[in-house]
Amino acid sequence: MAIHILGIRHHGPGSARNVKNFLASIKPDIVLVEGPPEADPLLKWVGHQELKPPVAILCYRPDAPQQSVFYPFAEFSPEWQAILYAQTQPIPVRFMDLPIGQQFALEAPKDDGEASTEIPAGDPDPSSGTDKPAIENAVAENPVPRATIADLAKAAGFDNDEKWWDHMFENRAGEAPVFDAVSEAMQALREDHLSTDRLEKCREAYMRRCIRQAEREMFQNIAVICGAWHAPALANMPPRKEDDALLKDLPKVKIDTTWIPWTFQRLSFASGYGAGITSPGWYDHIWRYPEDNGIRWMAKVASLFREQQMDTSVAHVMEAVRLANALAALRHLPKAGLEELNEATLSVLCNGEPILLDLIRRKLIVSDRIGDTPADIPKPPLQMDLEKLQKRLRLPATADWKDYTLDLRKDTDLERSILLHRLRLLDIPWGQQQTTAGKGTFKEQWRLQWDPGFSIDIIEKGSYGNSVEEAANAFVIKKAEGSASLKEVTGLLAGALPAELSRAIDGLILLVNNLAVAGTDILQLMEALPELVNVSRYGNVRKTDADQVLSIVDSMTARICISLPAAATGIDDEAAAHLHTLVTALNEALSLLQNEPLTLQWQQTLQIMAASAHTVPLMAGYATRMLADRRLLAGPDLVKAFHYAMSAAVAPAAAAAWLEGFLTGSGSLLLVDEELYGVVNSWINELDGATFTEVLPLLRRSFSHFSPPERRRLGEKARTGGGSPVTTIIAAGFDTAKARLGIPVVLQLLGLTTEVHTQTLNDGNHE
Repeated sequence: MAIHILGIRHHGPGSARNVKNFLASIKPDIVLVEGPPEADPLLKWVGHQELKPPVAILCYRPDAPQQSVFYPFAEFSPEWQAILYAQTQPIPVRFMDLPIGQQFALEAPKDDGEASTEIPAGDPDPSSGTDKPAIENAVAENPVPRATIADLAKAAGFDNDEKWWDHMFENRAGEAPVFDAVSEAMQALREDHLSTDRLEKCREAYMRRCIRQAEREMFQNIAVICGAWHAPALANMPPRKEDDALLKDLPKVKIDTTWIPWTFQRLSFASGYGAGITSPGWYDHIWRYPEDNGIRWMAKVASLFREQQMDTSVAHVMEAVRLANALAALRHLPKAGLEELNEATLSVLCNGEPILLDLIRRKLIVSDRIGDTPADIPKPPLQMDLEKLQKRLRLPATADWKDYTLDLRKDTDLERSILLHRLRLLDIPWGQQQTTAGKGTFKEQWRLQWDPGFSIDIIEKGSYGNSVEEAANAFVIKKAEGSASLKEVTGLLAGALPAELSRAIDGLILLVNNLAVAGTDILQLMEALPELVNVSRYGNVRKTDADQVLSIVDSMTARICISLPAAATGIDDEAAAHLHTLVTALNEALSLLQNEPLTLQWQQTLQIMAASAHTVPLMAGYATRMLADRRLLAGPDLVKAFHYAMSAAVAPAAAAAWLEGFLTGSGSLLLVDEELYGVVNSWINELDGATFTEVLPLLRRSFSHFSPPERRRLGEKARTGGGSPVTTIIAAGFDTAKARLGIPVVLQLLGLTTEVHTQTLNDGNHE
C-alpha cells in the first residue's frame, strides 16, 4: 500500500503541472483533495463542457447565508487538475477537509451581517506567508508567530517570496522530486511552531481520518493533494485515538453547496483574497503555453495596444523579446519571467511610460476573465430566475464593467431597466446608474460589473421570494414597515416606481400618506417632497398612474407653504444653512413639476419670506433672488429691497448672510444689473478694516459658488471700477427740491451752524 502526499501551492501552474504529471506516473486508485466533504456531490460536474473555470464552490448555511465560504478554482489550480484526472480515468475522488458545517460551528460568534469568506480548496498560497484559510484566521484566538516562505526566500537570496516560489517551482522545467522538497521545507518551518489553534488541529486530524478510511476500503495507491503546510502532518501520523479524541462530539450545522462563476480579479491579492496571486492572467498564459519564450506574451501585448489605437509593429515585439531574454540571462534565469517581460515592455513598447503598464496589468496580467457554470446545476430558485432574465434580456454577467444606454420607449430596454432597479432595491448592486444629462427622462445610463459575491446576496434574498419581482416586492414592503422616517419611505417609493413593483407601490403610497398626515416636522416634509416630485414624473415615462402621488404632493406643499415663513424665523446660522439647502431642493423640484397651482402657492410663500423683517437674512436673501428670477421683483422694487438689505443700518454679518442667500445659484445678476452691482460695491467700500475681516469668510463663501468665468468677469469689473455709484441708485425718483426744504430743520436739530447750512446748500446746487 502506498500513500503519496503532494503538498501544493494553490493556483500555481507549476504545481498544477507537477500534480498532473505525478498522478499520470503513479496511476493512483483514489484521489483525496483538501476541500469541504459536503461538496462531494459537486465533483461529478468537473470535466463537464459547460463548467468552465474560473469557478468556485460556494458553501453556505441555508438559515444564515451570510455565513459562507468560497473554494475558488482556476484551470491552473492543482486541485482542479487532480479532480479532473480522477474524473477522466475514472477513479474515486473525495474532499477530505474538516466539514464546513463543523468549521462554522467551531467559529467564534459573528454578527448576522458579516460578509462571506473566500478560502482556497485547501490552504492559502504558501508564498503568502501563511497556509491557514481566512476563515481559520478569524477564529484563532492566540496566533503563534512562525517561520514563513519569506524566510526561505530570504535565505536563498531573494527579496521577494513570490519571485522565489516562481523561480523554484512555477517556472521549473523537467521532472524533479518537487513534492519531497516541498515537504522537507514545510517540515523545517513547522519544527519551531507548536500550534495552539484547535481548528487547525481538528482539520489535520480529519484529513488523517479520511486517509485511514481509504486504507480500510482497501485502496492500494492513495494520492493526497493538500496545502503544503499540512504535508508533514499527514505524512507523520500520530495514533488514531489522538485524532478521534480531537474530533469527538464536534458541533455541526447544516450546509448547502453549489458551483458559481468566479473571476480572475477575485483570484488576485488586490481583491483581498487571502490565498490570492498577483498575476492570474499571466499564470493562465504559462499554463497554456509552458514553452513560450516571451513571443506569444508580447504578441498579446501588441494586440492590446493596437486595440487602443497605438502603433505597435512586429519589430517592437521582436526587440522586446530579445531584451527580456537578455535580462533573464544577466540574472542567471533559465528564461524570461513576467518581471523581465514587463521591464522590456516598459522600455520598448511603452516608451518608458509606466501608465501603459497599468493597462497591461488590468487586461492581461490580472485579466477580466469570468467562468461559467451549467444551467443544470442545482441552484436556489431566485438565482435561476435571475439567470433566465439575464439570458432573455441579453445582459451577460461580466467581470469587467460594461456600459448600457437604455431607451425606455423600447420594450427590451424598459425590461432591462426594471430588472436593474429591482436588483438595486434588493441591495444587489450589479448595475450603477449614471448621469444622463441632456438625454431626457426616457434615457438611462447604467454601468454593469458582476461580482461573484453577489451569489451570497441572491441566496439571502431568496427567503423573500422565488422570483426577482416577488422578492423585491416583499423586501421593500418589509423594509418600509420597519421604518418611521418619511424620507426613507419616500426613497423606497421612488425606487419602487421605476422597478414597477405594483404590490409594494400601493403599500408605500398609503404609508407615505399616513406619515405625511401625521407628521408635524416641516423639515421632514421638505426632505421628502423633492423625491415625491421625481416619483410623480414617472407617470408619463413608465406608463404608470402617478395621480395618487400628485395628491400627496399637493397636500404636503400646502402644509409646507403655510409653515415655512414661521420656520425661517428665530433660528441660528447652522439651522438656517440646513433650511436653505432644503428650500433650494424644494424650489428646484416645484419648478421641475410645472404645476401652476403649486407654483402660485410657492411664489406667495417666497414673497412673505422676502418681505418679513423677522426672516433670517440668509432665507430672506434667497427668497428675494427667487422672486427676481421669476420677474416677480424687478426694476426699482428690486433695487430698493437690495439697498435696504445692504444699508449701513444693517449689521455687516446680517447683510453678508442676506447677500449669500441672494447670490445662490449664479452671479449673473451682478454682471448685468449695474444698479445692484453698485449697491454691493458701495457697501463693501464703506466697511472698515475690522468689519471687512469679519465678513470676509461669508463673502468668499458666497462668491465661491459662481462659475470660474463669472468670478473672472466680476473681478475685471471691480478692477475697472464698473457699476453705478450709490448716489445714482438713491436718486432714482428722488425729489431734490422738497429734500432741501427739510435741511434747515435737520441741521437745527443736530445743532449745526448757519455756515454749515450754507455750505450744504451750495453742495446741493453743485450736484
